[in-house]
Amino acid sequence: MSNKKFGKPISQRQLRVGEMIKQSLGMIFVRNEAKVPELETNNITVTEVKMSQDLKVAKAYVMPLGGKNAEETVEKLKKYSFLIRKTLSKKIIMKFLPKILFAKDDSFDYAEKIENLIKQTNK
Repeated sequence: MSNKKFGKPISQRQLRVGEMIKQSLGMIFVRNEAKVPELETNNITVTEVKMSQDLKVAKAYVMPLGGKNAEETVEKLKKYSFLIRKTLSKKIIMKFLPKILFAKDDSFDYAEKIENLIKQTNK
C-alpha cells in the first residue's frame, strides 16, 4: 500500500490514527453528537479514513445508508466539518487534531460495476 502523492508507503502510525479517527467519527455519527443542522448523521457510515503523511489532514470516505442523497450528505458534512471536528476534539487527544475532508465513498459503486461486468462475461 503506498501513498500516491509522495510515493512513500503508508506508515503504521498513519493507519492507526486513521482507524482511530474512523471509529470515533462512526460513534459521533451514530449518536448524532455533532448536531449537524438538517442532517441525521446516525445513518452515515464511515468506510475509510486516510491520513496525510504529517497526520494533519484526514480524508474520511462516507456513505449514507442505502446510498441515498450521498452528494447532499457529503456537502453538508463539508459545510459543517468544524462542528464535527470540535466534537472529535473531545474524543481524541492528539498534538494536532487533523483537518477533516469528507468524500463520497465510490467503492460500492465500483464493486457493483465490476460484478456486473463479470456477470456479463459469464453469460
